[in-house]
Amino acid sequence: MREMVSEMHTCHEMGRWLQHYLDGEIDEATAEQVRQHLMTCVRCGMEFDTYRRIVDVLHDAPDEEPVVIGDAEAVDRLRAFAAHLADTDQE
Repeated sequence: MREMVSEMHTCHEMGRWLQHYLDGEIDEATAEQVRQHLMTCVRCGMEFDTYRRIVDVLHDAPDEEPVVIGDAEAVDRLRAFAAHLADTDQE
């Protein structure tokens, strides 16, 4: 049981570092810890692959004109949804 708690804590901590690792924003020692964990943890490896695919798609997307939302109610709904996500993220 203790190993499971330790692994969950490690995965939880890795979740905080994956995007920084992907963006090359962490020091080499931390990057090595992330690499080691990704080699042994299937769940975190899948999460990392998902992040990497998202970044690849966004990077390869053609430059387009920004979408203009003319409906003020739609903008308000999007802002409310984003605020809800931000509140949920901090729990």
